[in-house]
Amino acid sequence: MRETSQAPPAQLPGRNEPCWCGSGKKYKKCHLRSDQQQRLSDGGPIREQPSSGTFPNPFRRQQAPKPPRLKTPEQVEGIRRAGRLAKELLDRLEERIVPGITTQDIDDWVVEWTREAGATSAPLGYRGFPKSVCTSVNQVVCHGIPGPHLLDPGDIVNVDVTPVLDGFYGDTDRMYLVGEVSDEARRLVEVTRECLHLGIEQIRPGGHVGDIGHAIQRHAEAHGYSVVRQFGGHGVGLQFHEEPHIPHFGNPGTGPMLQPGMVFTVEPMINEGNWRVRVLPDGWTAVTVDGRLSAQFEHTVAVTDDGVDVLTA
Repeated sequence: MRETSQAPPAQLPGRNEPCWCGSGKKYKKCHLRSDQQQRLSDGGPIREQPSSGTFPNPFRRQQAPKPPRLKTPEQVEGIRRAGRLAKELLDRLEERIVPGITTQDIDDWVVEWTREAGATSAPLGYRGFPKSVCTSVNQVVCHGIPGPHLLDPGDIVNVDVTPVLDGFYGDTDRMYLVGEVSDEARRLVEVTRECLHLGIEQIRPGGHVGDIGHAIQRHAEAHGYSVVRQFGGHGVGLQFHEEPHIPHFGNPGTGPMLQPGMVFTVEPMINEGNWRVRVLPDGWTAVTVDGRLSAQFEHTVAVTDDGVDVLTA
C-alpha cells in the first residue's frame, strides 16, 4: 500500500471508486483497510452490541402502532401471485448479472419483464424514488439507485423488486455474486441467507415479532456480524408499506403478537462491521458507516393457522 502523510477526508469514497490519496487505485485496493483500522482506534470497537446475551427492546419506546390489516384467504392468494412474479424477476436476473453490466441495465430488464407480465413497479415514484428497483452494491445496505455504476468481478449486489399485480404487492430481494468473490464476501452472503430462514422459522400464531429479530440477531452475532437497526421489515400486500414494523434484532416474546392473516416482509440487513448506516445526499442510498460489506435477503410471508407460508418462494 502506498504510504501518504495525508489525512483521509470526512466522506470516504465507495469501495470501487478511486482512492482519496491520488494513487489511481480503487479505494478497496488502497486505503480502505487502513482507514477502517484508524476508525476503530479513534472510535472504539466496531461492534457495539451487548455482551450479556440480552438485546435492546426495539418496541419499548415506540408509540402503540396501528393494528395490522389481516388479509383474507383471497387476498393472500392475490399477494402470492404478485410474489411469484417477484421471484420470477429475480430468477431471470441470475444469468444476467455478470461483470461489466450496469445497475441501470438491471432496472431496464426488470421494467421490461414487469410490463410484459401486466404489472407495475411499486418503488417507481414512491416518495420520489426515481427507479423501479433498488440495487445495492457492496457497502450499500439498501435503497441503492440504479444508474451507470459498472459491476466489477468480486462485487456483491442486492436487487430488491416489488411488482404490483392486480392491485397486490409482492416484495422480495436477493443477493448476487458478480464473478469470483472473496471468501469473506461469500461467507457474509451465506450467513445472511441463513438469518432470513431462521427468522422465518420463528413465525407462528401466538408468537411475537420479537422472536424473529432475536433469532436473526443471535445467528448474525455468533458469526461476528452485526444487524442493521435503522431499517426493518414491514407489512405489505394491499399497500407497499403497512403495519407491523419487523425489527431484525431484539428479545423473544416482545412486540406485536402474530396472528393468522398477517402478511409482512422479513428482510435482515447484515453488516460485516458496524451496524450503523448513513444515508447519502441523494436521500435514499444507505451505506455502512465503516465502508465494509453489507448483505440482505427478503421474503414476503403470511402467518397461517399453524405456521407460516412464504409467498415469494
